[in-house]
Amino acid sequence: MGSHLLLHLTEKGNAVRALYRSEAKRDAVTDIFKYYHSDPSSFLARIEWVEADVLDLPALQDAFVGVSQVYHCAASVSFIPKEEEHMRKVNVDGTINVLNLCSDDPQIRLCHVSSVAAIGRDGSEKMIHENCEWKSGKYNSAYAVSKYEAEMEVWRATVEGLNAFIVNPSLIIGPGDWSQSTGAMFKRAWKGLPFYTRGGNCFVDVRDVAEAMVLLMDSGVQNERFIVGAENVLFKDFFGKVAERMGKRPPRIEATPFLTEMTWRAEKVMSAITGKKPFITKETAHHAVQLNRYDNSKLLNQLPEFKFTALDDSIELVCASFLRDHGISASRQD
Repeated sequence: MGSHLLLHLTEKGNAVRALYRSEAKRDAVTDIFKYYHSDPSSFLARIEWVEADVLDLPALQDAFVGVSQVYHCAASVSFIPKEEEHMRKVNVDGTINVLNLCSDDPQIRLCHVSSVAAIGRDGSEKMIHENCEWKSGKYNSAYAVSKYEAEMEVWRATVEGLNAFIVNPSLIIGPGDWSQSTGAMFKRAWKGLPFYTRGGNCFVDVRDVAEAMVLLMDSGVQNERFIVGAENVLFKDFFGKVAERMGKRPPRIEATPFLTEMTWRAEKVMSAITGKKPFITKETAHHAVQLNRYDNSKLLNQLPEFKFTALDDSIELVCASFLRDHGISASRQD
Protein backbone atom coordinates (compact mmCIF):
# COMPACT_ATOMS: atom_id res chain seq x y z
CA MET A 1 0.00 0.00 0.00
CA GLY A 2 2.69 2.45 1.00
CA SER A 3 4.70 1.86 -2.17
CA HIS A 4 1.71 2.51 -4.40
CA LEU A 5 0.89 5.65 -2.45
CA LEU A 6 4.44 6.89 -3.07
CA LEU A 7 4.01 6.10 -6.76
CA HIS A 8 0.74 8.04 -6.95
CA LEU A 9 2.13 11.05 -5.09
CA THR A 10 5.34 11.26 -7.13
CA GLU A 11 3.44 10.84 -10.41
CA LYS A 12 1.50 13.95 -9.38
CA GLY A 13 4.79 15.81 -8.99
CA ASN A 14 4.85 15.90 -5.19
CA ALA A 15 8.02 15.84 -3.14
CA VAL A 16 7.64 13.16 -0.48
CA ARG A 17 9.48 12.18 2.67
CA ALA A 18 9.12 8.46 3.33
CA LEU A 19 10.20 6.18 6.14
CA TYR A 20 11.97 2.88 5.58
CA ARG A 21 13.09 0.23 8.07
CA SER A 22 15.70 -1.56 5.95
CA GLU A 23 17.43 -1.34 2.58
CA ALA A 24 15.40 -4.31 1.39
CA LYS A 25 12.15 -2.49 2.21
CA ARG A 26 13.33 0.58 0.31
CA ASP A 27 14.41 -1.50 -2.69
CA ALA A 28 10.93 -3.05 -2.75
CA VAL A 29 9.51 0.39 -3.58
CA THR A 30 11.67 0.50 -6.70
CA ASP A 31 10.36 -2.92 -7.68
CA ILE A 32 6.77 -1.68 -7.35
CA PHE A 33 7.48 1.40 -9.48
CA LYS A 34 8.89 -0.81 -12.25
CA TYR A 35 5.52 -2.49 -12.69
CA TYR A 36 4.25 0.81 -14.09
CA HIS A 37 7.35 2.59 -15.47
CA SER A 38 10.31 1.05 -17.26
CA ASP A 39 12.51 3.84 -15.92
CA PRO A 40 11.09 5.08 -12.61
CA SER A 41 14.18 7.10 -11.64
CA SER A 42 12.51 10.50 -12.12
CA PHE A 43 9.73 9.53 -9.73
CA LEU A 44 12.03 7.91 -7.18
CA ALA A 45 14.14 11.08 -7.17
CA ARG A 46 11.21 12.94 -5.60
CA ILE A 47 11.41 10.78 -2.46
CA GLU A 48 13.48 11.85 0.53
CA TRP A 49 14.19 8.72 2.52
CA VAL A 50 14.45 8.62 6.32
CA GLU A 51 15.45 5.41 8.08
CA ALA A 52 13.10 5.02 11.04
CA ASP A 53 10.62 2.70 12.71
CA VAL A 54 7.22 3.76 14.06
CA LEU A 55 8.19 2.11 17.37
CA ASP A 56 11.30 4.31 17.67
CA LEU A 57 9.95 7.73 18.67
CA PRO A 58 13.31 9.59 18.71
CA ALA A 59 14.11 8.38 15.18
CA LEU A 60 10.70 9.52 13.99
CA GLN A 61 10.97 13.10 15.21
CA ASP A 62 13.24 14.42 12.45
CA ALA A 63 10.97 12.92 9.77
CA PHE A 64 8.05 15.10 10.88
CA VAL A 65 9.88 18.43 10.67
CA GLY A 66 8.39 20.69 8.02
CA VAL A 67 5.66 18.36 6.75
CA SER A 68 2.00 19.33 6.39
CA GLN A 69 0.44 16.03 5.32
CA VAL A 70 1.05 12.63 6.90
CA TYR A 71 -0.11 9.27 5.52
CA HIS A 72 0.22 6.60 8.19
CA CYS A 73 0.36 3.31 6.27
CA ALA A 74 2.75 1.34 8.49
CA ALA A 75 1.13 -1.73 9.99
CA SER A 76 1.73 -5.37 10.81
CA VAL A 77 -0.65 -8.00 9.44
CA SER A 78 -0.50 -11.48 10.91
CA PHE A 79 -2.87 -14.27 11.84
CA ILE A 80 -0.26 -16.30 13.70
CA PRO A 81 -0.76 -16.32 17.49
CA LYS A 82 2.91 -15.99 18.43
CA GLU A 83 3.15 -12.76 16.39
CA GLU A 84 0.15 -11.07 18.03
CA GLU A 85 2.10 -9.14 20.66
CA HIS A 86 4.45 -7.58 18.11
CA MET A 87 1.55 -6.84 15.76
CA ARG A 88 -0.29 -4.96 18.48
CA LYS A 89 2.82 -2.94 19.34
CA VAL A 90 3.25 -1.87 15.72
CA ASN A 91 -0.41 -1.19 15.04
CA VAL A 92 -1.32 0.49 18.32
CA ASP A 93 1.86 1.78 19.94
CA GLY A 94 3.29 2.78 16.56
CA THR A 95 0.12 4.71 15.78
CA ILE A 96 0.31 6.48 19.14
CA ASN A 97 3.84 7.63 18.31
CA VAL A 98 2.70 8.99 14.95
CA LEU A 99 -0.28 10.73 16.55
CA ASN A 100 1.87 12.36 19.22
CA LEU A 101 4.21 13.81 16.63
CA CYS A 102 1.32 14.99 14.43
CA SER A 103 -0.33 16.65 17.42
CA ASP A 104 2.82 18.66 18.11
CA ASP A 105 2.26 20.66 14.89
CA PRO A 106 -1.19 22.23 14.30
CA GLN A 107 -0.41 22.48 10.57
CA ILE A 108 -0.26 18.71 10.10
CA ARG A 109 -3.17 16.81 8.55
CA LEU A 110 -3.25 13.02 8.95
CA CYS A 111 -4.65 10.18 6.87
CA HIS A 112 -4.70 7.05 8.99
CA VAL A 113 -4.88 3.80 7.04
CA SER A 114 -7.02 1.35 8.98
CA SER A 115 -8.95 -1.64 7.62
CA VAL A 116 -12.50 -2.84 7.17
CA ALA A 117 -11.51 -5.37 9.83
CA ALA A 118 -11.78 -2.52 12.36
CA ILE A 119 -15.47 -2.00 11.60
CA GLY A 120 -18.06 -3.86 13.65
CA ARG A 121 -19.30 -7.19 12.31
CA ASP A 122 -21.25 -9.91 14.00
CA GLY A 123 -21.47 -12.73 11.47
CA SER A 124 -24.98 -11.75 10.34
CA GLU A 125 -23.89 -11.24 6.70
CA LYS A 126 -25.66 -7.87 6.57
CA MET A 127 -24.11 -5.02 4.62
CA ILE A 128 -21.42 -3.34 6.73
CA HIS A 129 -21.01 0.45 6.72
CA GLU A 130 -18.89 2.98 8.57
CA ASN A 131 -21.36 3.46 11.42
CA CYS A 132 -21.64 -0.21 12.35
CA GLU A 133 -20.90 -0.57 16.05
CA TRP A 134 -17.83 -2.55 17.03
CA LYS A 135 -18.73 -5.86 18.66
CA SER A 136 -16.09 -7.90 20.44
CA GLY A 137 -16.25 -11.61 19.71
CA LYS A 138 -15.16 -14.53 17.59
CA TYR A 139 -15.77 -12.72 14.31
CA ASN A 140 -12.82 -10.39 14.93
CA SER A 141 -9.22 -11.50 14.51
CA ALA A 142 -6.34 -10.25 16.64
CA TYR A 143 -5.39 -8.09 13.67
CA ALA A 144 -8.89 -6.59 13.62
CA VAL A 145 -8.71 -5.82 17.33
CA SER A 146 -5.33 -4.10 16.91
CA LYS A 147 -6.65 -1.93 14.08
CA TYR A 148 -9.77 -1.07 16.06
CA GLU A 149 -7.66 -0.05 19.04
CA ALA A 150 -5.48 2.08 16.75
CA GLU A 151 -8.61 3.83 15.44
CA MET A 152 -9.66 4.61 19.00
CA GLU A 153 -6.33 6.38 19.48
CA VAL A 154 -6.91 8.40 16.31
CA TRP A 155 -10.36 9.49 17.47
CA ARG A 156 -8.88 10.46 20.84
CA ALA A 157 -6.34 12.66 19.05
CA THR A 158 -9.03 14.33 16.93
CA VAL A 159 -10.94 15.25 20.08
CA GLU A 160 -7.74 16.92 21.26
CA GLY A 161 -7.54 18.93 18.04
CA LEU A 162 -5.74 16.80 15.45
CA ASN A 163 -6.92 17.29 11.85
CA ALA A 164 -7.37 13.71 10.66
CA PHE A 165 -9.51 11.19 8.80
CA ILE A 166 -9.44 7.42 8.42
CA VAL A 167 -9.65 5.12 5.41
CA ASN A 168 -10.78 1.52 5.81
CA PRO A 169 -9.61 -0.45 2.77
CA SER A 170 -11.10 -3.86 2.08
CA LEU A 171 -8.91 -6.72 0.76
CA ILE A 172 -6.29 -4.90 -1.31
CA ILE A 173 -4.95 -6.54 -4.45
CA GLY A 174 -1.99 -5.39 -6.49
CA PRO A 175 1.42 -6.56 -7.69
CA GLY A 176 4.21 -6.77 -5.15
CA ASP A 177 5.48 -9.26 -2.59
CA TRP A 178 4.04 -12.63 -3.60
CA SER A 179 4.81 -14.19 -0.24
CA GLN A 180 2.69 -11.85 1.89
CA SER A 181 -0.90 -10.70 2.29
CA THR A 182 -3.08 -11.02 -0.83
CA GLY A 183 0.05 -11.57 -2.93
CA ALA A 184 0.26 -14.99 -1.31
CA MET A 185 -3.31 -15.67 -2.46
CA PHE A 186 -2.24 -15.32 -6.10
CA LYS A 187 0.80 -17.50 -5.49
CA ARG A 188 -1.39 -20.17 -3.94
CA ALA A 189 -3.86 -19.90 -6.84
CA TRP A 190 -1.03 -20.62 -9.28
CA LYS A 191 -0.12 -23.76 -7.35
CA GLY A 192 -3.76 -24.84 -7.58
CA LEU A 193 -6.81 -24.39 -5.40
CA PRO A 194 -9.29 -27.23 -5.88
CA PHE A 195 -11.34 -26.16 -2.85
CA TYR A 196 -13.50 -23.13 -2.23
CA THR A 197 -15.41 -21.92 0.82
CA ARG A 198 -18.86 -20.36 1.03
CA GLY A 199 -17.42 -17.05 2.28
CA GLY A 200 -16.71 -13.83 0.50
CA ASN A 201 -15.35 -10.34 0.97
CA CYS A 202 -14.86 -6.98 -0.68
CA PHE A 203 -11.83 -6.44 -2.92
CA VAL A 204 -10.17 -3.24 -4.11
CA ASP A 205 -7.30 -2.29 -6.42
CA VAL A 206 -4.30 -0.90 -4.51
CA ARG A 207 -4.09 2.02 -6.96
CA ASP A 208 -7.66 3.00 -6.13
CA VAL A 209 -6.88 3.09 -2.42
CA ALA A 210 -3.89 5.38 -3.04
CA GLU A 211 -5.95 7.70 -5.23
CA ALA A 212 -8.82 7.85 -2.74
CA MET A 213 -6.42 8.69 0.09
CA VAL A 214 -4.92 11.62 -1.82
CA LEU A 215 -8.31 12.92 -2.95
CA LEU A 216 -9.63 12.78 0.62
CA MET A 217 -6.49 14.49 1.90
CA ASP A 218 -7.08 17.36 -0.55
CA SER A 219 -10.82 17.50 0.17
CA GLY A 220 -10.45 18.88 3.68
CA VAL A 221 -12.79 16.30 5.24
CA GLN A 222 -12.16 15.80 8.97
CA ASN A 223 -13.09 13.35 11.72
CA GLU A 224 -14.61 10.86 9.29
CA ARG A 225 -13.77 7.37 8.12
CA PHE A 226 -14.43 5.86 4.71
CA ILE A 227 -14.70 2.30 3.49
CA VAL A 228 -12.55 1.95 0.37
CA GLY A 229 -13.74 -1.22 -1.36
CA ALA A 230 -14.75 -1.82 -4.95
CA GLU A 231 -16.69 -5.09 -5.28
CA ASN A 232 -18.20 -7.65 -2.91
CA VAL A 233 -17.39 -11.08 -4.32
CA LEU A 234 -17.65 -14.70 -3.19
CA PHE A 235 -14.25 -16.34 -2.68
CA LYS A 236 -15.28 -19.05 -5.14
CA ASP A 237 -15.86 -16.46 -7.86
CA PHE A 238 -12.72 -14.48 -7.03
CA PHE A 239 -10.42 -17.50 -7.20
CA GLY A 240 -12.27 -18.69 -10.29
CA LYS A 241 -11.38 -15.43 -12.05
CA VAL A 242 -7.76 -15.71 -10.90
CA ALA A 243 -7.53 -19.34 -12.05
CA GLU A 244 -8.93 -18.45 -15.47
CA ARG A 245 -6.30 -15.77 -16.04
CA MET A 246 -3.52 -18.06 -14.87
CA GLY A 247 -4.61 -20.93 -17.07
CA LYS A 248 -5.57 -23.06 -14.09
CA ARG A 249 -8.66 -25.07 -13.20
CA PRO A 250 -11.07 -23.09 -11.00
CA PRO A 251 -11.95 -24.29 -7.49
CA ARG A 252 -14.64 -26.94 -7.80
CA ILE A 253 -15.00 -28.65 -4.38
CA GLU A 254 -16.67 -26.87 -1.48
CA ALA A 255 -14.62 -26.92 1.70
CA THR A 256 -17.07 -27.40 4.54
CA PRO A 257 -16.42 -25.83 7.97
CA PHE A 258 -15.30 -29.26 9.18
CA LEU A 259 -12.75 -29.53 6.37
CA THR A 260 -11.39 -26.03 6.99
CA GLU A 261 -10.98 -26.90 10.66
CA MET A 262 -8.97 -29.98 9.70
CA THR A 263 -6.91 -27.97 7.21
CA TRP A 264 -5.71 -25.27 9.61
CA ARG A 265 -4.77 -27.92 12.13
CA ALA A 266 -2.76 -29.82 9.52
CA GLU A 267 -1.08 -26.56 8.44
CA LYS A 268 -0.16 -25.86 12.05
CA VAL A 269 1.55 -29.24 12.36
CA MET A 270 3.42 -28.78 9.06
CA SER A 271 4.52 -25.30 10.13
CA ALA A 272 5.94 -26.71 13.37
CA ILE A 273 7.86 -29.33 11.39
CA THR A 274 9.16 -27.14 8.55
CA GLY A 275 9.43 -23.77 10.30
CA LYS A 276 7.52 -22.12 7.44
CA LYS A 277 4.59 -19.83 8.09
CA PRO A 278 1.26 -21.57 7.50
CA PHE A 279 -0.89 -20.33 4.62
CA ILE A 280 -4.05 -21.17 6.57
CA THR A 281 -4.38 -20.49 10.30
CA LYS A 282 -7.28 -20.89 12.71
CA GLU A 283 -8.29 -17.25 12.13
CA THR A 284 -8.02 -17.30 8.33
CA ALA A 285 -9.96 -20.59 8.23
CA HIS A 286 -12.79 -19.02 10.21
CA HIS A 287 -12.81 -15.92 8.00
CA ALA A 288 -12.87 -18.05 4.87
CA VAL A 289 -16.39 -19.23 5.66
CA GLN A 290 -17.69 -15.77 6.60
CA LEU A 291 -19.55 -13.65 4.06
CA ASN A 292 -18.59 -10.03 4.71
CA ARG A 293 -20.06 -7.33 2.46
CA TYR A 294 -19.13 -3.65 2.64
CA ASP A 295 -20.96 -0.50 1.56
CA ASN A 296 -18.74 1.99 -0.33
CA SER A 297 -21.44 4.63 -0.89
CA LYS A 298 -20.08 7.12 1.65
CA LEU A 299 -16.78 7.40 -0.21
CA LEU A 300 -18.49 7.71 -3.61
CA ASN A 301 -20.78 10.43 -2.27
CA GLN A 302 -17.79 12.31 -0.85
CA LEU A 303 -15.82 11.93 -4.10
CA PRO A 304 -18.42 11.97 -6.91
CA GLU A 305 -15.77 12.00 -9.67
CA PHE A 306 -13.92 9.00 -8.27
CA LYS A 307 -14.43 5.61 -9.92
CA PHE A 308 -13.17 2.21 -8.84
CA THR A 309 -11.20 -0.01 -11.20
CA ALA A 310 -13.25 -3.02 -12.31
CA LEU A 311 -12.23 -6.11 -10.34
CA ASP A 312 -11.67 -8.06 -13.56
CA ASP A 313 -9.14 -5.45 -14.71
CA SER A 314 -7.36 -5.52 -11.34
CA ILE A 315 -7.11 -9.29 -11.40
CA GLU A 316 -5.81 -9.16 -14.97
CA LEU A 317 -3.00 -6.79 -13.97
CA VAL A 318 -1.98 -8.76 -10.88
CA CYS A 319 -2.06 -12.13 -12.63
CA ALA A 320 -0.04 -10.81 -15.56
CA SER A 321 2.51 -9.32 -13.15
CA PHE A 322 2.77 -12.58 -11.21
CA LEU A 323 3.26 -14.68 -14.33
CA ARG A 324 5.83 -12.24 -15.72
CA ASP A 325 7.77 -12.15 -12.45
CA HIS A 326 7.94 -15.95 -12.41
CA GLY A 327 8.62 -16.39 -16.12
CA ILE A 328 5.41 -18.36 -16.59
CA SER A 329 3.22 -18.60 -19.66
CA ALA A 330 -0.47 -18.06 -18.92
CA SER A 331 -1.45 -20.82 -21.35
CA ARG A 332 0.35 -23.48 -19.30
CA GLN A 333 -1.90 -25.97 -17.48
CA ASP A 334 -0.85 -28.15 -14.54
